[in-house]
Amino acid sequence: MKKPNKISYKHCGVDMGKADAFVEDLKPYARLTSRPEVLGGIGGFGAFCRVPEKYEDPVLVSSTDGVGTKLKLAKLTGRFEGIGVDLVGMNVNDVLTTGAEPLFFLDYFAVGKLDRKMMVQVVKGIAQGCREAGCALIGGETAEMPGLYRNGDFDLAGFCVGVVERKGIVDGKEVRPGDALVGLASSGFHSNGFSLVRKVLRDDFVKAHAEEILRPTRIYVKSILSLIKKGLPILALAHITGGGFLENIPRVLPKGCGARIHVGSWPVPRVFRWVEQRGRVEVKEMHRTFNMGVGMVLVTRKEKALKVISHLSKCGERAWVIGEVMKGEGVTIQ
Repeated sequence: MKKPNKISYKHCGVDMGKADAFVEDLKPYARLTSRPEVLGGIGGFGAFCRVPEKYEDPVLVSSTDGVGTKLKLAKLTGRFEGIGVDLVGMNVNDVLTTGAEPLFFLDYFAVGKLDRKMMVQVVKGIAQGCREAGCALIGGETAEMPGLYRNGDFDLAGFCVGVVERKGIVDGKEVRPGDALVGLASSGFHSNGFSLVRKVLRDDFVKAHAEEILRPTRIYVKSILSLIKKGLPILALAHITGGGFLENIPRVLPKGCGARIHVGSWPVPRVFRWVEQRGRVEVKEMHRTFNMGVGMVLVTRKEKALKVISHLSKCGERAWVIGEVMKGEGVTIQ
């Protein structure tokens, strides 16, 4: 009787040798992001990080997010490093809205088949994003799942933990009608609205304009923390992600307060015009789906707005007064 062939995990499509090699590849990039609070390195079952000693009454803030279908355009164009920055940006900017300093970051990388070259590009981007945000890349998970993803398909998710002094939490409670809305320039689409982008823009057009369409998410951490350190009043912060202006700004306003946005008070990058015109997308829908060139909205006292903008300019940000808080609910685009 013929003996059955021996079966290994590798025969099932999972190459542990490549996975181990990839972990070694990412260690140098992780070391570039290290903070003094991090204990140990990549590779253990768990990662350790102390709370910085400067905090008297620290509160931890967490966020998790992914990159969405922007991954498909990264695959189409072969540009992978930027989506690593996107992954970090979507998480650290969320944590930042509370006034928190991002401490550490972890990633989850799921693939159909390990592609070491592509994956190293992504991790380089993650490390770059962590350096921009001042947080440490302390671990993650790589899962090769040929039964769930086709070859070439993959998904990314990230997890970030930050810390803020309890008395310094930005919670929007002090916002009142008449306060100014200051918009900070985005770098483009960031990582939201790509299902609509892919529906409207042809593949050949995307390839021809890949640098603009896939430009990585702008990370606002150091600029906003600099404002806080300066003592300039930040009453609320809204990260303009999925849901655009209409859904994200109300999340940080107290009951009885709405917002009025003045269209035309900031320059809108042409990538948004491409989608609006080619897809015949209504103005309200554009502001519900995209950041329209404003990646973060800051609420401050009206009389302090110009000082806030001046300081942001010194930090390398472009910013404008784009509207004001008003009595009522929701967001008015006019």
